[in-house]
Amino acid sequence: MAIAGVDNEAGTPLLSKTVDGSVDYRNEPAVRSSSGGWRSAGFIIGVEVAERFAYYGISSNLIMYLTGPLGQSTAAAAANVNAWYGTASLLPLLGAFVADSFLGRFRTILAASALYVLNLSWFDEQQGLGLLTLSAMIPSDCKVTNPLASCSPPRFQVIAFFGALYLVALAQGGHKPCVQAFGADQFDEKDPEECKAKSSFFNWWYFGMCFGTLVTLWVLNYIQDNLSWALGFGIPCVAMVLALVIFLLGTSTYRFSIRRESRSAFSRIGNVYVAAVKNWRLSASVVADAEESLGLISHTSSTQFSFLNKALVGTSGSSLDELEEAKSVLRLAPIWLTCLVYAVVFAQSPTFFTKQGATMERSITPSYKISPATLQSFISLSIVIFIPVYDCVLIPIARSFTHKPGGITMLQRIGTGIFLSFLAMVIAALVEMKRLKMAADYGLIDSPDVTVPMSVWWLVPQYVLFGISDVFAMVGLQEFFYDQVPSELRSVGLALYLSIFGIGSFLSSFMISVIDKATSRSGQVSWFANNLNQAHLDYFYWLLALLSFIGLASYLYFAKAYVSKRINTL
Repeated sequence: MAIAGVDNEAGTPLLSKTVDGSVDYRNEPAVRSSSGGWRSAGFIIGVEVAERFAYYGISSNLIMYLTGPLGQSTAAAAANVNAWYGTASLLPLLGAFVADSFLGRFRTILAASALYVLNLSWFDEQQGLGLLTLSAMIPSDCKVTNPLASCSPPRFQVIAFFGALYLVALAQGGHKPCVQAFGADQFDEKDPEECKAKSSFFNWWYFGMCFGTLVTLWVLNYIQDNLSWALGFGIPCVAMVLALVIFLLGTSTYRFSIRRESRSAFSRIGNVYVAAVKNWRLSASVVADAEESLGLISHTSSTQFSFLNKALVGTSGSSLDELEEAKSVLRLAPIWLTCLVYAVVFAQSPTFFTKQGATMERSITPSYKISPATLQSFISLSIVIFIPVYDCVLIPIARSFTHKPGGITMLQRIGTGIFLSFLAMVIAALVEMKRLKMAADYGLIDSPDVTVPMSVWWLVPQYVLFGISDVFAMVGLQEFFYDQVPSELRSVGLALYLSIFGIGSFLSSFMISVIDKATSRSGQVSWFANNLNQAHLDYFYWLLALLSFIGLASYLYFAKAYVSKRINTL
């Protein structure tokens, strides 16, 4: 059944809407052929390329700026980077809530983009990327080249920098979940061909995102390390202006959606939980009578989290659809929790991996050294190379055997990525052990400013494994949390996926602080000493490898018991 309607986000007239809030494109071929699909998705992926260029232009080299111009210790800088990453990954929950409950995804994207670039008036109070550039222009006596230097930059510079940094986090909190959900909305999941295209969209979305990151790491990091931090932070501002222009150019091609009913999904799901708590004293027989009267079939989906079935009882009892919505959200919790260790591992590449690279031989030519942060480009490069192979070769082969749109299930894909991240940490620990041995053999234990005669290319395998694991786990998590939440909460679903990495970054920051304090007692050398030749990052990596193995085992247990929202997707 279709009902007439006008889009609640952009005011665009649409010929028909289904009762579940999506456009019925099968009944209106004219609307379907003139909107959505890969044409609209192309604009949105272009926006993501520009936005990620801006975001990673700030984040990828952040630890070098904190330990250089801002004069922080390695442990303090790593903790600050992780805390910022955590905040930036949790704020999408706020942005998604605003989008799904009030503004809609389209308007939220516009507002977030405006906040990103709200710095163009020099005479107004500087905000966003403009303030970040301004803070980087303030002179500082701290140098990146001496890791043991003790200095104190102007207090205003520190306040301005961190204020700008968290404004950027707030902006991307509204941008990140909404753009991706809006892109996936351009494909009709009821159409078999568009359903396959939507699965590919998540792959090519990540491809575009990593392409933007790759350009950042090769271009902006060089500018920041060798030319100017102010210029290196200013270019991302221009990139965000470009992202906003690209997004607006595609407005006439986008598919929009309307809210399904007057009550929001948050309200419906919340009422189920509240009603279940109020009815907790009810006997099983009363609940069984309510289930029978509503025609609830006894199968795995209905028996799982059966305590919520008490919400069906009473004059204001929840409907079966509302009950299933509440259960679908609750089912995500074990998967979310067991992926936290993967997020902790993920947090190491822009921090300690970068600091390791800074101590090693980085010369490409006698006059050119590769930036330590540029090593992160091997993660993006491996993703950019592997995604076309995965989407165009591996998925079709797997699809011919499994007959699933994605070739393998989303949960299988995530599990593969977690396993690869475990291998990456094992390799990282072995490489760090070799680096420490080389430093000892050449008498460099007390000479942190002298380059360890070990090529930085030894770090490439762990970066490449990180990249391939991302293709499996990261993209799998994106598709999983988009697919398994109620259709009205898809921005929130993607925000939940991002929150895994937010909490993971906070956990990483907490672990670093605790371990640093515990291992530096009684005059001992911390695992994270400023002099990495005396530190023991290898111990930390072995600890993370152990935690990854435990996390993988837990994930496999809960994934096996997971009940899918849809048939043939997991």
